[in-house]
Amino acid sequence: MIEKTQERPALITASLVIIAMVHISIALIYAKSVLIPFTLAILIALLVSPVIDFLIRKFKLPSGLAFTLTALLVITFLFILYSFFSYAVQNIVATADNYIVSIEDNNSVDTTDNDKADSADNYSESFTTLMKKISGYLKDKWDIEMDVEKLTLTIKKQILKIATNNFGTVMGFFSATIFVCIFVLFLLIGYNPKNQPKGIYADIIHKIRRYITTKTVVSIITGLLVWLTLSAFGLQLAPVFGVMAFLLNFIPSIGSVIATLLPLPIAFAQFQNPWLITFVILIPGAIQISIGNIIEPKLMGKELSLHPAAILLALSFWGLFWGIIGMFLAVPITAIIRIILMQFESLKPIGNLLAGKLPQIKSTTETT
Repeated sequence: MIEKTQERPALITASLVIIAMVHISIALIYAKSVLIPFTLAILIALLVSPVIDFLIRKFKLPSGLAFTLTALLVITFLFILYSFFSYAVQNIVATADNYIVSIEDNNSVDTTDNDKADSADNYSESFTTLMKKISGYLKDKWDIEMDVEKLTLTIKKQILKIATNNFGTVMGFFSATIFVCIFVLFLLIGYNPKNQPKGIYADIIHKIRRYITTKTVVSIITGLLVWLTLSAFGLQLAPVFGVMAFLLNFIPSIGSVIATLLPLPIAFAQFQNPWLITFVILIPGAIQISIGNIIEPKLMGKELSLHPAAILLALSFWGLFWGIIGMFLAVPITAIIRIILMQFESLKPIGNLLAGKLPQIKSTTETT
């Protein structure tokens, strides 16, 4: 049985941790409109602060000029990222709009816009033909009847809903980008190159920098390979899906699955060959699985010391509070929390649990 002298402090610590987590969760939800851009700004400032050191040390630039050049670099990068994201969403919305028009009434398409009319006709013809084939196969094989018109109408409504939500996402992403730029500027203004981080702060910065840098390089390679593969199959919006694969690769495990399935509606609408649709999904999926499960772990090593189950729980936790941005931030935030927990003797079991190390409970056996 567990010694009572050890049991009571452990229960008190666990109770306090649970109470603290509840209060912190409420604060995270209530202040997320400010905390999300501020957290992103902190991570970006951690990444780019060595650029200021490099400009001062290598080129002997004044600190004010080094700060200005670094700030311009950050702002440029953020707006390039926003442009890529906006480009992807706008193309998806435009394609969805063409597809909706083709479902409702091909005659309603403006014939003066030949490209749009041809695109709408192609989507309508390909999708309708494929749905009829599937319906006939199900009827002949398993005697299952499928209402093609009703299913098509349902898909139209869902596409319209997704397009509307995506437009709102673009506007929200733009405002978040502005906030992040402002926070980054203020954080860089307060940066002092002479005060180099030490101790736990240096450990956090080193691990987060390595994680984000490696993840960015791997995501770029993944996005390019997905883009080239889909282009080889002639899939429309291949560059868009390459951009989305790059962005979603920052979400461990779940992101690669979403990026793999994203081209599915376009593939169904564009192609009539089931094997071609299968290859469009399987090959990019195999690329992302290979990179995510073989190459990336070797590059990362055991830098963050997080168990896969802990990462999935972190994705669920931060995704619940901060949505898609929370999933992007889940791993670095959880890694920082674990480093801090490991500095306190009473909280080390929680930090070890995040690394997949179960706490060892000492027990005594009563002898007679």
